[in-house]
Amino acid sequence: MSFFAGLISTVFERRYRSALSDEAAGRSITELASDLLGSHGEVSGSTLARLILDRYAAMDTDEKLAFFVFMTHDLEIDPQKVTDALQSYQDTPSKDSYRAFAKACEPPRQELIRRLNQVPGATAQLVAMRKDLLDFLRKHPDLAPLDVDFQHLFSSWFNRGFLVLRPLNWSSPAEILEKIIAYEAVHAIDSWEDLQRRLQPADRRCFGFFHPAMAGEPLIFVEVALTQGIPDSIQSLLADGRDAIHPQDADTAVFYSISNCQAGLAGISFGNSLIKQVAADLSRDLPMLKNFVTLSPIPGLNAWLKKTDAVPDANPVNLAAHYLLEAKRPDGMPADPVARFHLGNGAMVHAVHGNADLSDKGMAQSNGAMVNYLYDLSQITKNHEQFVAEKTVIASPDVRALSASFKSDT
Repeated sequence: MSFFAGLISTVFERRYRSALSDEAAGRSITELASDLLGSHGEVSGSTLARLILDRYAAMDTDEKLAFFVFMTHDLEIDPQKVTDALQSYQDTPSKDSYRAFAKACEPPRQELIRRLNQVPGATAQLVAMRKDLLDFLRKHPDLAPLDVDFQHLFSSWFNRGFLVLRPLNWSSPAEILEKIIAYEAVHAIDSWEDLQRRLQPADRRCFGFFHPAMAGEPLIFVEVALTQGIPDSIQSLLADGRDAIHPQDADTAVFYSISNCQAGLAGISFGNSLIKQVAADLSRDLPMLKNFVTLSPIPGLNAWLKKTDAVPDANPVNLAAHYLLEAKRPDGMPADPVARFHLGNGAMVHAVHGNADLSDKGMAQSNGAMVNYLYDLSQITKNHEQFVAEKTVIASPDVRALSASFKSDT
């Protein structure tokens, strides 16, 4: 009986979905969104969510902008309701008065996004939707409250507890390898042969974070080289025809490329957890490793140089060291985005190298200079807290000496 009951239920559910789809065909996406917010049935809710997402995917730029304007301004909180609910909670603190206050503080657009996420594949579509929103924000800053809501929800949905760390290698599915090539943001992968050189040798590793709702899409990945000693150039690290070493002979793990893959997840932090997890795993599997470092670009150096009175023909290594230690944003944080990332994770500026990246990109960004950030697993918590609390740039004596030399030269 249960089989036939399920069969009958499926038939009626499909007919209901079809009828609802036909009825909704002539309604606007904003009307469908309002219907979804008022829907309490599981079938009708998922059908409306699917219709809205499909409708959005077919929209042109102006239509998408109009939908975002609707979500921002028509699905906003009611300030008076918030004030009244807060007063009620202050007057009579209770579970019910607190629930009413929390509900008043949440704009309906957050619930709309949650309800859209109830159908298979919706999470990836919502990430793509936020990418569109971020593109609009440059010219339409009034949409910023909507992005706050997207970021709030994504921070929960993509919490570290939901992420799965997966090793990636030359035997990984081709569709994943294609995405590694496409998403590589630091040192371009020119061909399948180039990718093979980064993944197949025994002294190379690659790891990515994945989310169960986007199983075929890496969120972020890191490429690692196992080396003897700390490298001072990307050319030597990625050289074609280099001699690979046995992993057991390595004393250093070098994080030489970290790439965020989903533009719609900008501002959702994965890198901190990724580096620490990979370092912990490598330390467990290869206990002879002594150093965990990056070989990182300095993407803001030349742009900063153009805006300052710094001497452009100064020693490039001294100049880079001075920039990393002294150049600040108005809020007191380091001007360089990569520096902010690694220092915020608890790393320290360990060494600066000239002629380390002679690619067109490397020369344009920093005249070829690169930097090693050192992750001392026993110090990263202390370094992180000091950086966050005091905005202190932790650096080695050698790097501080280079910065001092720049000051004396100028």
